[in-house]
Amino acid sequence: MRAFVSEWHGAYLVEDGAIVRAERAPLEAHDQGARARLRHGGLRTPEEERILGSRGEERWVTRDRRLVGPGVAYDRRAIGTVAGPEATAMRREYLLAEAEAALAAAWDPSIHVEEAVRAVRDLDRAANLVGERLSSWVSRDALDAMPVDAAGAARQLLEAEGDTTLGPADPALVEARRALAGLYRAIGTTREALEAAVAASVPSRTPNLSDLLGPELTASLLAQAGGLDRLARLPSSTVQVLGAERAFFAHLRGRAPPPRHGLLFLHPSIQSAPRKDRGKLARALAGKVAIAARRDAAGSAADPALRLAFERREAALRARRTGGAAKRSRPPLDRAADDR
Repeated sequence: MRAFVSEWHGAYLVEDGAIVRAERAPLEAHDQGARARLRHGGLRTPEEERILGSRGEERWVTRDRRLVGPGVAYDRRAIGTVAGPEATAMRREYLLAEAEAALAAAWDPSIHVEEAVRAVRDLDRAANLVGERLSSWVSRDALDAMPVDAAGAARQLLEAEGDTTLGPADPALVEARRALAGLYRAIGTTREALEAAVAASVPSRTPNLSDLLGPELTASLLAQAGGLDRLARLPSSTVQVLGAERAFFAHLRGRAPPPRHGLLFLHPSIQSAPRKDRGKLARALAGKVAIAARRDAAGSAADPALRLAFERREAALRARRTGGAAKRSRPPLDRAADDR
């Protein structure tokens, strides 16, 4: 029985180890890339279609499930490879071109938002270190000095405020300390610029998430999830605990209860809710976030229905809580008096 074999360099009909018919594929990188995309999509190449069109009433076997059809049966023992022309360099060229195309197709522009958010976190750590050192250094300028906050210390040094009679006697140290104060202020200015850039760019890429969460929380979620495309693939249960990975793994080891929320706790509605309602609100918000992320990944316009649905859920919990409190505020009835 004849075997139908498909290779990158063409399609072949083989009988008793000999090639009965061959349809060679062009070796140009563009044509090879187009045929590779067809095979990856489960479709047939033009060479395969031409051989199938000449089958007639014969019955063939193949090891390629794409080629299975009327008169062509799958057989894992059938011949699967055929020696082709020596075109290793051309094959390498088109494979590299396909890899570049795949990388370009998988590129997620939200990576720049992720980097900006991570830069803000790095600047926060740097500002804490520099500010702590700066306030400690400035507090040495007086014997009875009270603790000075970092912003006040920078202002005092850069704007020449306050008494610094016990300050450094060496002019080089004075200038070095002023440079440290300038660094602290520059870190704050850069951080503000990054936050403003994130707030301006995020809504255009994620209108639904930004309407539901706000630009800052949306950017933090994107950075934590690894991009919009990955966030759109996550279930709502995972979205709910994004940012609480340490607590979640502690729960898996049996050392802690399951976390009720992660970064979603930064949402004002969850922060202001009573402790017992935060898990319910976080679960409801995570469901809306999962839907909003999928809509943004598909390029949909902003739809306020998700935000309104979450607000209705929040109002329902608040009404239930208020009603329960009013009910508990009633004085208990005396059963003996009821019997009388």
